[in-house]
Amino acid sequence: MFMRKLVFISVSLFLIITMQAQELKEVKLNAPDKNRGTAVMKALSERHSDRVFDSKELSLQDLSDLLWAANGINRPDGKRTAPSALNKQDVDVYVILKEGAYLYNAQSHSLTPIAQGDHRAAVAGGQDFVKSAPVCLVLVSDLSRFGGITEQNKLMGAVDAGVVCQNINLFCSGVGLSTVPRASMDKAALKTILKLSDSQQPIMNNPVGYPEK
Repeated sequence: MFMRKLVFISVSLFLIITMQAQELKEVKLNAPDKNRGTAVMKALSERHSDRVFDSKELSLQDLSDLLWAANGINRPDGKRTAPSALNKQDVDVYVILKEGAYLYNAQSHSLTPIAQGDHRAAVAGGQDFVKSAPVCLVLVSDLSRFGGITEQNKLMGAVDAGVVCQNINLFCSGVGLSTVPRASMDKAALKTILKLSDSQQPIMNNPVGYPEK
């Protein structure tokens, strides 16, 4: 009996320590390198969709620059790299990595932990190639920032998400990353995983990675 209790306690302590070790922590991103990349016209001419990715993880600098380009703060008054209807800044960028899901905090230029585990399958929906991308960006429009869920607000949110998506596409083109804009995903699963409210609508997503070698 004593040995059984001892084993139980040892296993319990191991599980607690393991769970604590696996807890997601805030990720402080690097300052964006605003001098990198090719000219805008060249980025436009070379923009294309890629559905094959190298398995290598994105470097912290590449992830930092990607998120700032997508919807970071580019002026002292808090305005963003992506315009938004009425400047409501309704689009939030969720970052899905192998180890967990995060919310990009533009104010602190950091990643706020949301959910532990690999949730790329929810972004993929029925398209398995997405699960091979080291990073998936999910663009969520919070319609409460427009005042509520109406057809007009849904339209504005969709347009705003499209602008952020194009920022991602052009950044990737300009620095040699691979991506493809997508609207398909398991929205019900993502709303649960990302702890979204009814007013928070997943609109688009971009799997991102290095080109396959």
